[in-house]
Amino acid sequence: MATIAEWIEGARPRTLPNAIAPVLAGTGAAAYAGDASPAYAALALIVALALIIGVNFANDYSDGIRGTDDRRVGPVRLVATGLAAPTSVRATALSSLVVACIVGATLVVLSGHLWLFAVGAACVAGAWFYTGSAKPYGYAGFGEPAVFVFFGLVAVLGTMYVQAGTVSPTAVACAVAIGALSAAVLLANNLRDIRSDSAVGKRTLAVRLGDAGTRRLYVALLVLPFVASLLVGTWHPPATFAVVSALLLIAPLRTVLGRHTGHALVPVLRDTGLAMLLWAAVTATALAFG
Repeated sequence: MATIAEWIEGARPRTLPNAIAPVLAGTGAAAYAGDASPAYAALALIVALALIIGVNFANDYSDGIRGTDDRRVGPVRLVATGLAAPTSVRATALSSLVVACIVGATLVVLSGHLWLFAVGAACVAGAWFYTGSAKPYGYAGFGEPAVFVFFGLVAVLGTMYVQAGTVSPTAVACAVAIGALSAAVLLANNLRDIRSDSAVGKRTLAVRLGDAGTRRLYVALLVLPFVASLLVGTWHPPATFAVVSALLLIAPLRTVLGRHTGHALVPVLRDTGLAMLLWAAVTATALAFG
């Protein structure tokens, strides 16, 4: 039986910035437009957290029953290690997605933008089918693009839209920045797992690009947020202070460019996620109060 600590580790806390950062950025953009709603932002945050926890447990379940996690490097996998029954992990994943559906539906009804039900359905489907189908798109190299869309564009712009009823160029720039950093977190994870994924036929984007190409793409993704900071800074100069988050990327860049592999890449996920969270927090604060 898995302990509480192992269940928490199974939820992959290092990925939670991927859920928190877009809500911060979207709320900052809404505040800049003069229409922020703390209550709607809180609901959006619950939806984002429930989605990412749901997709993490769904990934644990699907990869575990396929045997693709048997030689995985990194955080504990509940199904692959036998710490929890597959049915329990699947039930936890589905429960998290149900929470996302209920809270998301509440947010849609309260905001009055009923067409967002379709967007929410796409998000839940994307969370499950990442690894949970006969032909999961995560196994075909589309994981990073999906993360860019769902935890970047959809999450940031959706957070602003439910609060302000519109999206702005500032929000679009923030969405691209968060999407790039969120994709970089997953890319770092898949860079670490190139060898094990290749061995089981999992054709992630990292496997397709190869080691050198994946490292180059990681660096390129890290550039985009700071281009966005300079762009937003032309409209609102305090937003340029978000470049301070680059300090948190020094260590992961050294690791990636130093061609480290295996366990050495595990901190890259954490540090990239923390840099994303800092970028979003500084940008949101600058937009709301600067």
